[in-house]
Amino acid sequence: MTLASQKLLWTIRATIGLCILVAGSGLSQGQSLEVFPRTVHLDGPRDFQRLIVRHVDKFGLSVDVTDQASFQVLAPSVANLDGNVVRPTCETIVSSDRKSEATEESDETDDVVLEDAVTRVVVKYGNDLVEVPVHRGSPTQDPSPVSFDREIVPVLTKTGCNSGRCHGASRGKDGFQLSLFGYDAEGDHYRIKSEMIGRRINLAVPEQSLLLRKAIGEVAHTGGKRFDTDSDAYQTLVDWIHQGATLDEFELPDPISLSLYPSQTTLLAGSSEQPLVAVAHYSDGSSRDVTDLCVYSTTNDHVLEVSEAGRMTAKSHGETSVMARFATITQRSEFIVLDAGERESQTQVARSENLIDQAINEKLRKLRIQPSDLCTDEEFLRRVFIDLLGLTPTAEDYRKFMGAPVQSRRNDLIDELLKREEFIDLWTMKWGELLRVRTANQVSYKALLGFHDWLRERIANNTPWNEIARDVLGSSGGTFENPPTNYYQIEPNPQLIAENVAQVFLGMRIQCAKCHNHPFDRWTMDDYYGFADFFGQVGFKQSRDPREFIVYNRGRGEIEHFIKSRSVQPKFLGGDTPEIDGIDRRKVLAEWIASDENPFFSTRMANVVWQHHFGRGIVEPVDDVRISNPPSNTRLLSQLGKAFADHSYDVRWLVREICQSDAYQRSTRANETNENDEVYHSRSVVRRIRAEVLLDSISQITGSYDRFPRLPIQSRAVEIADGAISNYFLSTFGRASRETVCSCEVDATPTLSQAFHLLNGEITNAKIRQGGRIAGWLDRGWSPERIIEELYLDCFSRKIRPAEMQRLLATLNGEQLQADLEDIFWALLNSKEFVFNH
Repeated sequence: MTLASQKLLWTIRATIGLCILVAGSGLSQGQSLEVFPRTVHLDGPRDFQRLIVRHVDKFGLSVDVTDQASFQVLAPSVANLDGNVVRPTCETIVSSDRKSEATEESDETDDVVLEDAVTRVVVKYGNDLVEVPVHRGSPTQDPSPVSFDREIVPVLTKTGCNSGRCHGASRGKDGFQLSLFGYDAEGDHYRIKSEMIGRRINLAVPEQSLLLRKAIGEVAHTGGKRFDTDSDAYQTLVDWIHQGATLDEFELPDPISLSLYPSQTTLLAGSSEQPLVAVAHYSDGSSRDVTDLCVYSTTNDHVLEVSEAGRMTAKSHGETSVMARFATITQRSEFIVLDAGERESQTQVARSENLIDQAINEKLRKLRIQPSDLCTDEEFLRRVFIDLLGLTPTAEDYRKFMGAPVQSRRNDLIDELLKREEFIDLWTMKWGELLRVRTANQVSYKALLGFHDWLRERIANNTPWNEIARDVLGSSGGTFENPPTNYYQIEPNPQLIAENVAQVFLGMRIQCAKCHNHPFDRWTMDDYYGFADFFGQVGFKQSRDPREFIVYNRGRGEIEHFIKSRSVQPKFLGGDTPEIDGIDRRKVLAEWIASDENPFFSTRMANVVWQHHFGRGIVEPVDDVRISNPPSNTRLLSQLGKAFADHSYDVRWLVREICQSDAYQRSTRANETNENDEVYHSRSVVRRIRAEVLLDSISQITGSYDRFPRLPIQSRAVEIADGAISNYFLSTFGRASRETVCSCEVDATPTLSQAFHLLNGEITNAKIRQGGRIAGWLDRGWSPERIIEELYLDCFSRKIRPAEMQRLLATLNGEQLQADLEDIFWALLNSKEFVFNH
């Protein structure tokens, strides 16, 4: 058999092994046996890879069977096994399987040595087996020296030595300072070896090094014992010191990604532990098992606990993500935990063509959550008016809607509301919050008003949102002549601009990476300063009109790296380093952010729209997207962002799609399975109406309107262009001041002061008297019953129940009928049913 034929044979066998791995062998229908990782790569004599085995039953539940499985390597000359750990065999090799096959035809292959030797590990559990391909690099007897950056820094990170509460603090701990999570390896090496020569490490007798003696508890240590003498961490440090405690002489490949296995799992509460396996992948194509070097955490330790070794214990029903951090990379796996009684339960969720409901219903089936029924037409009417127009429906709106054909009334109403001016006003306000449209020392009211009107015109014309972003970020010229330039006038500092742009247009908070690598995300200091460098050339100069400034590209102004004390080449977040070639850097960035090459903009903006209609984002907070803050439904966010981009970033299309979904139209009434659900959209969540909408609704119902500075009479609060303008009511109920881009500025949390303001303040009483609606109805001869019915339609968008009418009529006194009816009006405006969107 020729060498080419042997390679083909082994390729076919490896492929077959992968197929067996996915499908299982001899398993009953609906069950599978899986081994992780699916392929083993051994790149050097000290390399190794552990394997974990799990069995998935017909209900989708996983059980770890690693300890019960048997492992066998087919070519011991290529690799050997230590339990479930695969290690290379350090000798010149020819696969035993291949050699025996080759000698059947010819002895010419006796001296064949493969550059990429391949064998297989056969994993058996019961009558079932899976074959895992093993790939090997060129064998060598000479182990490479211990790398400081690749091996020592991860040990210090894993053991917590360079964490923020230990030596990684801004001033260190007990006279010893390390960079937080090892972002400055060269500086760390100096502090360990050279800052206090002969004290922290002992090159003559490595075991007597203070660094080690404190870590194993031989010497008093504020941080306590970190590891034992028989641990891999201890041995790695000893080996490094034995070799001279050197810094890496050559540039090493960078870790570029991390695989965490298993990536998705459903466990049964109280079942056996489920181990994780983490594999780091490097820029040179190599990989290594870093399970013992990762730092693990979970987003919900009430559902599942994870140990320092990466072993998980399922505790109670719910969903959580487990994060593994290695170097600058964080990866996560998603876990669902079911209670024992839910193992065989089935959730009946209607199939839907709507892409939103498909993703949500799939998650509900996995969680064994039964969704609530759809809300009533009355509830839908009020909900969609508040969300799309920022107003409650009037009694006339109610009668028109309830008189429309039942089959089409909801969809027809959505289409009608999307065409109204109030929809434009509402989203102009939302964009104004994102872009911080407000007056300041450097921003005149004329410039601000031009920016606001420019935004409103774009939204009225249904301009794609990516075009709005491109026009704002790439804008130059006078703040009067080209209104989007006011975005740079509001915040002129280049680094703060970069932070705001990342948060507004990408949903990411990169501020932490200014001084050190981000502790909870992928962003490094190089990423931060590379992104900030896009804005280093922004210049300002005075126009002839002292109220106007001109924004221009001054052609210089690189941002200096905080640690490296040099400029960093402009680089997209999570993307490539672009070719600038004399073009304004901001225009290059604007094109990237608004393009399909940027994976973050479409999902960020889709999440903003989602949060407006559901009270919380798929990622919450909506401007804190990071690996350690995962979406509640990954598939939903991904598909929603893609569909938004495919429909040319048309916000009206997205709003229509959301409002037509079952998820949006579900009732707030819970059942036994979803009473604790506030994130998976199995029911609607009651939300307090935001400040501007609440004030506008009170004004509309009472017929009494506030006067806002520089706005005509009967203007709505959502029409206020200037974030610096407010009143006591708006401030009390959490209107955004637009001083920052943080989504937390809009506060819809109910507070005691809000309740007192509604109950004891003059706002509702004064508006009821000034509007004169009760007096007008009485003058027209309306009966108390008719007036109360009208108030219920205006305030609650529903008909009054007979028992409610009976109780209210009993409170009326003929001698002070108007006052009593005004009291009823006041009580309705102060009720939870009015103040909350349900």
